[in-house]
Amino acid sequence: MSARVPVTALTGHLGAGKTTLLNHLLQRPGARIGVIVNDFGDINIDAGLVTGQVDEPASIAGGCLCCLEDVSGLDAALEKLSHPRLALDAIVVEASGLAEPGALAQMIAASPVARIRPGGVIDVVDTVEYFATLDDGGMPPARFAVATLVVLNKCDLLPEDAREETLAAIETRVREVNPAVHVVRTSGARIDPALVHDVAMSEDPPDQLPLGALLRAERAHDHHHDHVPAASASHRVEGPVDPGRVVDLLEDLPAAAYRVKGTLAVASGSGSAKGYVVNVVGRQLHVAALPTAPAGSELVAIGMGLDADAARARLAAALAPATDVDPAGRRRWERLRRLSG
Repeated sequence: MSARVPVTALTGHLGAGKTTLLNHLLQRPGARIGVIVNDFGDINIDAGLVTGQVDEPASIAGGCLCCLEDVSGLDAALEKLSHPRLALDAIVVEASGLAEPGALAQMIAASPVARIRPGGVIDVVDTVEYFATLDDGGMPPARFAVATLVVLNKCDLLPEDAREETLAAIETRVREVNPAVHVVRTSGARIDPALVHDVAMSEDPPDQLPLGALLRAERAHDHHHDHVPAASASHRVEGPVDPGRVVDLLEDLPAAAYRVKGTLAVASGSGSAKGYVVNVVGRQLHVAALPTAPAGSELVAIGMGLDADAARARLAAALAPATDVDPAGRRRWERLRRLSG
């Protein structure tokens, strides 16, 4: 798989539940996550909340990340956390509540650090205070334009008789800015970590402090800390696949698929094939070349509300064995590669 570590921007208004969501991600067995926390004066205690639960915490001082005149602090932290010796599954940048998601996403995408790739933008929304803090009813908040995943949090705290109406109204406002964004509803910011990153193993490594395991044990009988699992579908074939059919899938993902990942042996003509790693998060696509083509191709789709059977059929259609490869399909694939981030 790709050696590049996905970097996810975690944003949201003050008190929306960003740190709660982050701590939930950190409790997943086997996850190795690097965390960059944006300290904002004395009002942000996020670093204290997450320190000790991560392999390599890094903190950036100096105010809102997107306002830093010199972004070398962020790049230095990303360089440190993406070092191969750490073998991290993901890096999460938790911005201050005053940060603009678009600016932070651009900083990550433009970082010169070679071992990272954009992993999406998660924007957490306090549904109870949304219309009092973010949205006055005029133009919808522009912050949602770059989000790949919008988490409507604190749903359980909304008045029951107005809950559905309020959530539908917020989602409508979000989609005015970003019609294709994935929206999930949560209580306690509990999302399935599979939406954010892969894990290398199903159990905690023996050489790590078992803080995540202790937290999970404390909450084993507390159903309020459960999350609704994401659904997944996968398909694998031997031999090279048709590039045009892969492009068809990547330009029109299965319904409700938030992430698509896999390795491909793409037919390049004259019976040869080239290897690639593909990662899709929301509308973000990253394609990286492999030194050699794998023996086969495999894709996995992950998402909330994903119809696994329908998604599997789409994956199977995309991984059709290469026979007479259309040159136009190869050109479409090369263009998609060039445009991928």
